[in-house]
Amino acid sequence: MKRENNFTEGRIFAPLITFALPVLLALLLQTAYGAADLLIVGKFGGDLSDVYQSAVSTGSQIMQTLTLVITGLSMGVTVFVGEMIGAKMSDKAGKIIGNGIFLFGVLAVILTVVMTSAAPLLAGLMKSPAEAYDETVAYIVICSAGTLFITAYNLVGSIFRGIGDSKMPLITVMIACVLNILGDLLLVAVFHMGAKGTAFATVFSQAISVALSLIIIRKRSLPFSFSLKDIRPQKIYIKSILKLGTPVALQDLLANFSFLAILAIINNIGLTESASVGVAEKLCGFIMLVPSAFMQSMSSFVAQNMGAKKPERARKALLCGIVSSLAVGVVMFYFTFFHGELLSGLFAEKPETVFGAAEYLKAYAIDCIFTSFLFCFMGYFNGCGRTTFVMLQGVICAFGIRIPISWLMSKQTPVSLFHIGLAIPASTIVQIIICVSFFFVMLRQQKRETVQ
Repeated sequence: MKRENNFTEGRIFAPLITFALPVLLALLLQTAYGAADLLIVGKFGGDLSDVYQSAVSTGSQIMQTLTLVITGLSMGVTVFVGEMIGAKMSDKAGKIIGNGIFLFGVLAVILTVVMTSAAPLLAGLMKSPAEAYDETVAYIVICSAGTLFITAYNLVGSIFRGIGDSKMPLITVMIACVLNILGDLLLVAVFHMGAKGTAFATVFSQAISVALSLIIIRKRSLPFSFSLKDIRPQKIYIKSILKLGTPVALQDLLANFSFLAILAIINNIGLTESASVGVAEKLCGFIMLVPSAFMQSMSSFVAQNMGAKKPERARKALLCGIVSSLAVGVVMFYFTFFHGELLSGLFAEKPETVFGAAEYLKAYAIDCIFTSFLFCFMGYFNGCGRTTFVMLQGVICAFGIRIPISWLMSKQTPVSLFHIGLAIPASTIVQIIICVSFFFVMLRQQKRETVQ
């Protein structure tokens, strides 16, 4: 048995940053993994580049929603395992992981059937432009057929983050990213398969990545005992995983639904606008890497400390995360707001697509500042097991602010992608206010418990 990162003792800042860096690199590769699809169909799609980019943009947003549900549920495994490691109850960690494997195996089968059957309906609901509709449906069907690999791919990452190991998920993503890019170049640039080629490359790369990752894991010693007999449903563990993970999954699902709604609003405007926002959304994945990395890292760090009954140490980690994330957020704001066309030009050839993407990115540039706060708070609350609160604040702002503002802005004349995008930072500001208020409520509660 091997001891992984113990976040409950010693310094805070250095271990948090050390853990966050591989998470950041993994997210970077995962974002590059998705962006490669859009970049390659844009560069090698010829006269149909806008059609392929629109299809990949819409299809990948739908698949991202599926992935967010899986990763949200897997947060239940991350937090539960982290609490057991922090409480030095590693014997239970193996049982939790076995139940997680059973639960996610059943989920993968259900999602595969649902997603492949519903592909035409989903493309229609997303208002996919008529020119790109068939390619969008094909992309969704092919990717959905690989749901088992998407599930295994994310479950492996959640387990290792829970035990304080962020390097194994990085290896998993690295393998998938390299294979995906090579597959894209072969199927799109050489065989001219368009959006369908990127989908096949995605499924193949994830399948190989999972297989190689399992081989690597078998040769490693782990801080918990595990055997095949642990892969059986036990109500107490399944219930705990779902209790922690379901609110996160719903929050991610419904929050992403709001972004899908914005994309549907923009798809209804025209093909150029659809392609522009597709490019901007891929760039946004890079822009939001640092706050996203701190959110995931914060969950693991806080979970271990809450399991060890050290809430003050968890709060100090929150402050360290906000300061570090904000420093990078200011830099990202500058480059995104003032040099958006340069960034957009990396993914698009047509001047009108580049200009539209740059306009939409200005709104995300503003959000770079605010997400430095919000994402750290969300990671903190997830690590504390307050996943239901994270869900509620996200849902309220998604449906009460983000969608209504974007819809109202789309009705203005002339239509401005920048004005539509302003719905995003507006929602984030309100979420921060809610999170700060709840933080102080929790603080008072923790102080009362300490006195008692």
